[in-house]
Amino acid sequence: MRVHVCNVRMTLHRADVLEAYLNHHDAIEKATVYERTGDVVLYYNGKRADAVRALSTYKFDRPELDALVTSADSRKLNQEYQEKMYSLVAGHCFRKLFLPAPIRAAYTIWRSIAFVWKGVKCLFQRKLEVEVLDALSIGVSVLRGDFNTAGSVMFLLNLGSLLEEWTRKKSLDDLARSMALNVDKVWVRSQGTEVLLPLTKVQPGDEIVVRSGNMIPLDGTVIEGEAMINQAALTGESMPVRKIEGATVYAGTVVEEGECVFLAKAAGGSNRYDKIVAMIEESEKLKSSTENRALELADKLVPWCLAGTVVTYALTRNVTRAISILMVDFSCALKLSMPLAVLSAMRECGTAHITVKGGKYLEALAKADTIVFDKTGTLTRATPQVVDVVPFSQSEKDDVLRLAACLEEHFPHSMANAVVRAAKERNLAHEEVHSEVEYIVAHGIASRVSGERVVIGSYHFVFEDEHCIIPADEQEKFDSLAPEYSHLYMAVSGQLVGVICIADPLRPEAASVLHQLHKLGIRNTVMMTGDSYRTAEAIAKQVGVDQFYAEVLPEDKANFVQKEKAAGHTVVMIGDGINDSPALSAADIGIAINSGAAIAREIADVTIKADSLEELVFLKTVANALQHRVSANYRFVLSFNSTLILLGALGILQPAASAMLHNLSTLGISLKSMTNLVQTPSSVPQIAK
Repeated sequence: MRVHVCNVRMTLHRADVLEAYLNHHDAIEKATVYERTGDVVLYYNGKRADAVRALSTYKFDRPELDALVTSADSRKLNQEYQEKMYSLVAGHCFRKLFLPAPIRAAYTIWRSIAFVWKGVKCLFQRKLEVEVLDALSIGVSVLRGDFNTAGSVMFLLNLGSLLEEWTRKKSLDDLARSMALNVDKVWVRSQGTEVLLPLTKVQPGDEIVVRSGNMIPLDGTVIEGEAMINQAALTGESMPVRKIEGATVYAGTVVEEGECVFLAKAAGGSNRYDKIVAMIEESEKLKSSTENRALELADKLVPWCLAGTVVTYALTRNVTRAISILMVDFSCALKLSMPLAVLSAMRECGTAHITVKGGKYLEALAKADTIVFDKTGTLTRATPQVVDVVPFSQSEKDDVLRLAACLEEHFPHSMANAVVRAAKERNLAHEEVHSEVEYIVAHGIASRVSGERVVIGSYHFVFEDEHCIIPADEQEKFDSLAPEYSHLYMAVSGQLVGVICIADPLRPEAASVLHQLHKLGIRNTVMMTGDSYRTAEAIAKQVGVDQFYAEVLPEDKANFVQKEKAAGHTVVMIGDGINDSPALSAADIGIAINSGAAIAREIADVTIKADSLEELVFLKTVANALQHRVSANYRFVLSFNSTLILLGALGILQPAASAMLHNLSTLGISLKSMTNLVQTPSSVPQIAK
């Protein structure tokens, strides 16, 4: 549906906010705002009236919606480079058609100085790079009085440079926005209580509470508490940093241990975008070896091009033939097409709700032969359901679920979310009556309510670590608990008060996905879970994994990954919980489920939205296709440019024609590198006017 916005001047900022608002709306599949025409194009599923209502209720210039915009630079960037492109092309055409030859010659000489100076600077630095070839070809053409050739070469070089800069910045912007912070709600302390508020409603100076496993949504200053913060994504520090009162915390970092309260700064989390861009541009670890090889090869081939020019002139004494070789180099195509192919592959993954943090990981994924799955929330649905609450010790069902939800709502795990959701569906309001909540990774939660110690978690945690007991007259009830469900055990003062039975249904596409991954080059699929052997065995048979391990701890998963890597395998680990974090860090490629714990997403190299595990197949297909494209790019660049050099040396191609074909081929292969590698899994609906 295309709609025109009337009576409002559509500024860049207004267009950004409107587009972000619509893309966050449940009724809208995708929205695009065209600021020049004031038009909005909506893709929607469901009722047309819902999409219309989403747009009709919108009001411009609402400051609380500004936080929805990840980057305010995207439209400005496009507008800036469009205007530069128009100016460059229009100026070149104007000079060709209307300026007298002497003025054109003077203008060409003046413009050539910058190119010649770049080449001279390279020589002063004892470098033989593409700038030297450009300077020689332009300089020799000017000295021979061939101003048309010199002017055309400079125009093509400027055009190529502008397109390269625009394409790279646009790719970085698209990629950074897909990697941007994704926190919808935060805990805000107000008048002695904690309130869960949308991030867009947080004001500067609000007190934000973050606990173990939570992502810090805004920059701020700690005013209370102590926490160990993982800042690896921003600073590269491998060890968590201790933050106490007065310390600064940054948006996008994750609390590994402890909890703290901090004051939100006025700038909010907007600078998270800038940090991500800096990370992508500056972090060498994100560059794939493919990109590095292309850059090295490009520089190594420059001296050979120069040597070919000298040999051609020595054999033929023909300046035109020698200049024809100077017009062609391998550097431009290699240096532009390879990074663009990688950036475009990462952006293509973003369209399928997959965030890849560097080209290095796509390259590793193409080589991967072993993939390790966590079970809960990965091979099974990310939204398990509470199917029953079994009370013990004369407790009531509602009281058990209410207290469990009160504790579990602070920790972002699929089973915790199921408990909180069940309490909400049954209208069980729960006040914050507990003291400080302690989270024990892969085990459970402990706190105090009215002076009594309350624990909730696994059988191992509640009965073996905490030594809680089952009421003697209720042992039979305990033994008859349904074995097909996962169980959360809750005890108060050392005695069991309830068991929450949770259904964890297998994803219907799981078996098919594992079969497709085998066809794409994965030789070994492994499932690891903290559940009982009986539950793990049943799931393993249904899904068809090659190996499975039950009742494992976080360190067991990490140790298995390390052992496989030591055996020479390239290992992928996919999980969604805090307990998966060590294995995600240890793997060659760590993949986190977006709906899982924040620390898992932050540590992981790849994040998938995981509406379906088919996204894994898409990711592996893109990685494989990227390697094929890179190989094809190498073959084309080397063969096509070698042909141009040969034709120039034989006198078949004139310098201007060599320059034009070389630059056109560079633009062509770069544009080809920006196209999708595979068909995006989601279908695009037709636009109805």
